[in-house]
Amino acid sequence: MHGGFSILPLSVEGLTYAVRGRALVDGVSFQIVRGRRTIIMGPNGAGKSLTLRFCHGLLQPTSGSVRWNGAIHANRRRRHAMVFQRPVMLRRSALANLSYALGLGDARRAERQARAREALDRFGLAALARRPARVLSGGEQQRLAMARAWVLDPELLFLDEPTSSLDPAATRAVEEMIGAFHADGMTIVMTTHDLGQARRLADEVLFMHHGRLLEHTPADEFFDRPRSEAARAFIKGELLW
Repeated sequence: MHGGFSILPLSVEGLTYAVRGRALVDGVSFQIVRGRRTIIMGPNGAGKSLTLRFCHGLLQPTSGSVRWNGAIHANRRRRHAMVFQRPVMLRRSALANLSYALGLGDARRAERQARAREALDRFGLAALARRPARVLSGGEQQRLAMARAWVLDPELLFLDEPTSSLDPAATRAVEEMIGAFHADGMTIVMTTHDLGQARRLADEVLFMHHGRLLEHTPADEFFDRPRSEAARAFIKGELLW
């Protein structure tokens, strides 16, 4: 799948983000290696979504660094993509949303159209090709956002709570797409508050609480033998604050 250079591993060192003296992300360090499905978990306000945004380059931390394969490379941004909790759809058809995303690169028009149609076909969206993306259901919009990320062929895909507002059928469809992406060789980093989803998808878990990274462990170890009291309480379904 991804020819040429690799942007991985992704190394995050001492990531800190403070607002009015309060650290919303506090000294977070971890490394993401190729081929893994990493799930970032924790209660609301733990700093999960902020951490993804720093990694993707949407925000700048107060201190710390994000390095791709040993270097800070803004021009490697196209090698990673992000799917948000509520996708932003252009005022265009489903097909045009995909071809527009491809148009930000250097693909020729015919090539863009062919690749966009391939993505719609692959993920069961072909019947929606000419429909305005904004009139699609929430589940259809999220699947389209996923297809829009896949069509860019990123080496790493960030997903921020991609199923939190979806019904079970739409959630299952998105999880199946994530499985297909991973089978294609994509590295996955995803936030979720859904323990069942994390058990289904995770190879490893990063557990955050109050902006700090408390655990970075293989998924089975995290769920069976959590090291921190906060993680034990979270797994039990207790409220953390």
